Amino acid sequence: MNYYSTRDHSFKFPFEHAIYMGPAPDGGLFMPEIVPLVSKHFIETIEQNALREIAFEILRPYISMPDVDLQKILFNAFSFPAPVHNAGDGYRFLELWHGPTLAFKDFGARFMAQTMSYYRPANQEVNILVATSGDTGGAVASAFSGLEGFRVYILFPKGKVSALQQKQLTTWKSNIKSIEVNGTFDDCQKLVKTAFADKSLREHKVFGSANSINISRLLPQMIYYFEAYRQSPDKTNLSIIVPSGNFGNLTAGLLAKRMGLPIHHFIAATNANDVVPEYLLSSRYHARPSRETLSNAMDVGDPSNFVRMLDLYRGEDDRSTWNTMRRDIQQHVVSDDQTIRNIRQVWDAYGYLIDPHTAVAYEAAKERAGENHIIVSTAHWAKFIDTIKKAIGPDLPEIPQSLSDLMNKEEKFDQIGIKYDELKDIIK
Repeated sequence: MNYYSTRDHSFKFPFEHAIYMGPAPDGGLFMPEIVPLVSKHFIETIEQNALREIAFEILRPYISMPDVDLQKILFNAFSFPAPVHNAGDGYRFLELWHGPTLAFKDFGARFMAQTMSYYRPANQEVNILVATSGDTGGAVASAFSGLEGFRVYILFPKGKVSALQQKQLTTWKSNIKSIEVNGTFDDCQKLVKTAFADKSLREHKVFGSANSINISRLLPQMIYYFEAYRQSPDKTNLSIIVPSGNFGNLTAGLLAKRMGLPIHHFIAATNANDVVPEYLLSSRYHARPSRETLSNAMDVGDPSNFVRMLDLYRGEDDRSTWNTMRRDIQQHVVSDDQTIRNIRQVWDAYGYLIDPHTAVAYEAAKERAGENHIIVSTAHWAKFIDTIKKAIGPDLPEIPQSLSDLMNKEEKFDQIGIKYDELKDIIK
């Protein structure tokens, strides 16, 4: 299996090379040259498989390594479940926050760390760059912490991540360096992309990206869509509602559908950063500065993975691409006021707490009452305590021990502006 650039399909590289490039040499993102189909028998018997068995079946065609090595990677990466919680009245939540950092990013980050370690060039240190709007950085730090041969640089926007999220970014030792950027997530992402394009830097160091632009983080996210389907008692016309920011999560779902997962359609639920919903409505894409919301991990004004979505649905012209994409994706935009109300409503009705990003997706589910759908729940509510208190008051359930332990840890991070030279000096 080779991987081509979304800008120029003649740029093709094997998996073990693509994962260390991040973006392709021409600035595009990698896509698999073939999307293999799963067998009808696999879908019909999927309930007999555990999550790691599903992962092996899905990922095996994409990666050239001995089966026993891939199985070992999957065993180490996916040591936690992804249960579907039935809250009541047809509202079901795919809980993707049972990993070590209590966010769905653990799936992609841990698989990426394991595969990068497997393919790491002998006697070379790899520098991992990652921009985060919340959960990505913590998951990447956890996955790479103490991993031999890797140094990780995490860029996060000042004042735009929750207190617990910041603790998950800034309390690591050894090979993890956290950098607070006096700007937005888009600024952080631009700095990372600039570093990857800096030939003078790359001549002396080996780099890898840990954002969802990295194909090794994107592919394993397909797994939990198959897992959601496996657990669904009613598999007829099943829809998945996905909280969406940088759109890697939704792109993985679309790839899973292209592989043969019988999902009826997806709903992309966003906050006020609605450039993709606007495209789905009008066929016009207008990137713009991100807007700050309560669902901060989705505050992205120019989603990187949109180019992959366009590539996946490319047609004879822009109009046919748009029309084809709309068959599989519906859109829903949610305000902060609605987000707060939804957290309170789910708590009052079902005694179940959801985080702000899941609350965005829940709003889309309410509009589709009576349909067969599953809501993707991307993070544990305790990572957003201030917002939860606004919604339900100060009396909260007990938070997980792993998060309460963080509160007493000392933070350590560098501070920079949005000029690239400041980041380059730190890396050098």
